[in-house]
Amino acid sequence: MTQSEYGKEDQTFQAAGGIDGIQQLVEDFYDVMSSRGYAAVIRHMHPDDLTVSIDKLARFLCGWMGGPKRYSEKYGGIAIPPAHSHLPVGESEKQAWLDCMREALDKQDYPDELKEYLIEQLTVPASRIVLLRQKIQQAQQSQQQ
Repeated sequence: MTQSEYGKEDQTFQAAGGIDGIQQLVEDFYDVMSSRGYAAVIRHMHPDDLTVSIDKLARFLCGWMGGPKRYSEKYGGIAIPPAHSHLPVGESEKQAWLDCMREALDKQDYPDELKEYLIEQLTVPASRIVLLRQKIQQAQQSQQQ
């Protein structure tokens, strides 16, 4: 499959191995996050028990990749940047998250084109989280002046 075919209907979801493949990706992602020094700052943004975090990310990615909307079935709707606006996420935290995902993707038996596509696509909401956090900080600084 070419990179241009991902993102259509459920092709990304299927290429990622469906629910089981995405669940494995997410478990590997949090394993990487928990074991890499560069990721300590983002790991500390999560609870000690990652059960709910794993469930939320796996459910979200299922729908985001074109599969069943499992996140909204259990947790309701979500807008990614506002849902993370309380966290101190800057460029270095964004990069650490993406690096963890890149390592987790490398543990999967996915075609390189899929790995590249997913990182490219995940960079968009990650960047929006950083931008929203910057706007919040600017607004707070303006109020303090």
